[in-house]
Amino acid sequence: MHEHFRAALESLDVPLLRKMWGHIAPNMPQPESDEVALQTAHYARTISPFPFKLRAYSHAWLMERNLPSGLPDHMRPRAQRLYPITVGSVGIAVKGSTELGRAAAPQIRAVMEDAVHEAYADGHKDQPAIVKGRMMEARKWAIKKLFG
Repeated sequence: MHEHFRAALESLDVPLLRKMWGHIAPNMPQPESDEVALQTAHYARTISPFPFKLRAYSHAWLMERNLPSGLPDHMRPRAQRLYPITVGSVGIAVKGSTELGRAAAPQIRAVMEDAVHEAYADGHKDQPAIVKGRMMEARKWAIKKLFG
């Protein structure tokens, strides 16, 4: 039974893992969804003696979602070289040419920042044209609201 569970964990077969977990440990808490089961499976792969590439992939998967990883500290640099983490950013700059414009710049920047956060929350993180469009639309709205 344990070799089948290990194979399901290695292949990340979530439905099979959930079914087997119910048989192996019926008195333990069961994952309430496939997503939780997948997170648990990835964590289990980082702490188990699987091939390094599987452990490194699961570590990267967990780090990408800000979830804890059980990969030992001495293995993390090698895992991060194998699966580097990409970090995106958005630059927002607001400069006023008059004293009134300089005073309003922090408010305009805050509105633009909120628009970026909303675009990211709507799932447009990998669509810079949409993020920029929303940010610039928010900028125009803030300027109109502040200056008429």
